[in-house]
Amino acid sequence: MQSLSAEADRALELMGRAIRMAGYQHVTSFTPFGKNTSSIKDPLCIQKGLGFRGSDAFTVKYELSSGIDFDCIGNVLSKDRTKNNLALQGFLVDRQASAPKGTRVNGGSLICQSLDRHGQIQNTTLMNGVNHLLIEERNVSANTNLYRLFRVQIQMTDGKSLQRDFERTFSSRNL
Repeated sequence: MQSLSAEADRALELMGRAIRMAGYQHVTSFTPFGKNTSSIKDPLCIQKGLGFRGSDAFTVKYELSSGIDFDCIGNVLSKDRTKNNLALQGFLVDRQASAPKGTRVNGGSLICQSLDRHGQIQNTTLMNGVNHLLIEERNVSANTNLYRLFRVQIQMTDGKSLQRDFERTFSSRNL
């Protein structure tokens, strides 16, 4: 149980960090009068029921900051790891990568998508034992356009007796 909790916490933290970065635009994207010179189309895109056992998937896009940015697998982001000057991170659950066809699997694999040095999407397995991933936008008071809330739920399993849901709510900063 402790191992499942640690893995789920790690996954939720990575997904939360990506949600917070979605839509980030560097200060150089704005004119002296505050007008945006570039826009990010679909900074956070949720795809319902796309993955393993009907799991959701989501991708985020954002500009690089002046500091050091990392993707979801720890690569330092630079201009060569962007496409149209936008970094990309995605999360989805797919059939377990290490299991041969026809064998009983202990859930699926949580996949992290990011861009390689040629701007092409690369898929990297973060962890196995994921039964389901759900992301949904929560309603926020109509009085604020400053942020959006997203509930992320991940169901982990050991494939035998343990199956546990973990959930967190994250606020966007840049949408």
